[in-house]
Amino acid sequence: MLPSHLQAMRDVECCRTVALGGHVYSCPECEEVQYQYHSCRNRHCPKCQGRKGEEWLEKQQDNLLPVPYFLLTFTLPDELRILARSQQRLFYSTLFRTSAAAAKRLALDPKYVGGQIGMVGVLHTWGRDLTFHPHVHYLVPAGGIGEDGEWLPVRNNFLFPVKALSKIFRAKFRDALQEEDCFEDIPSQVWKKDWVVHCQQVGRGLGALKYLAPYIFRVAISNRRIVRFDGEKVTYLYKPHGTKTFKRCTLAAEEFIRRFLQHVLPRGFVKVRYYGFLSSAVRPKLLSLRIQLKNLYSHLLEQAQQADEDNPDMSEKHPACCPSCGCRMLLQGSIPRNGRSPP
Repeated sequence: MLPSHLQAMRDVECCRTVALGGHVYSCPECEEVQYQYHSCRNRHCPKCQGRKGEEWLEKQQDNLLPVPYFLLTFTLPDELRILARSQQRLFYSTLFRTSAAAAKRLALDPKYVGGQIGMVGVLHTWGRDLTFHPHVHYLVPAGGIGEDGEWLPVRNNFLFPVKALSKIFRAKFRDALQEEDCFEDIPSQVWKKDWVVHCQQVGRGLGALKYLAPYIFRVAISNRRIVRFDGEKVTYLYKPHGTKTFKRCTLAAEEFIRRFLQHVLPRGFVKVRYYGFLSSAVRPKLLSLRIQLKNLYSHLLEQAQQADEDNPDMSEKHPACCPSCGCRMLLQGSIPRNGRSPP
């Protein structure tokens, strides 16, 4: 097993237990006592990282432009997934690099944008039933920046032809892997088949951001979806693609752990990346770009500002209120860690 998998298993087992220590709170009114244990802070833990997802969403809303948005999705073919599972860092990095390069190349064509586009990319590795399904989502504003710094809107609400984008993506991926040792293990027919690239309009982008945010700081399954464990088998809920009805899947415990661990990323791997005029070097210019676009899309800008004002305060609320009487609980002491510290 990979070290990252072993570390994730250890952290999930200890998360919010006495092993990591914590604090003791008591209610001054009814003398209710509560123990709050520390989280493991592992990004693959189902009980951690919720607050970070909310913080990321808040920051990204500030970067939204008052223009329509598109969601681009690049999917790795089935034939490459076995190799991708065993060489995650190589294949995930190549997936990011080549898909972004393909989109930026097509964007330079005057038939589509004719300038530099901006993209926020998020890696997603799981299907709804925990199967291995690596793909990258990109949130893309409907336009780009020309050489003179002026905004170039897309034509007729159309960003890219996905068939042409798919061919460029496939060619760049093949070229990127040719110098790698694993290239000879790849079936030759994968370079002849059509690769899946999807493009759809997503309004002004806020809904797509809310869709992407959980994938950044959330793992393949949450605790509330696990409905049964009898000591040998695990039963969890999932929604098949294209339906809104939950179904149950029952797996042997070892198979459930295997499916979960194949979505644990290499240590330090960055699963959110920014390209074009949304990259960190160019992002300070977004304010001037918003001003430039204000007259063109003023109604969308007002909606974005209203959404920010309506966004509730998501600050930390500690200590918690008493579950019995609702009174504010007081800190009474600390519980020391049991021989290890969170990562």
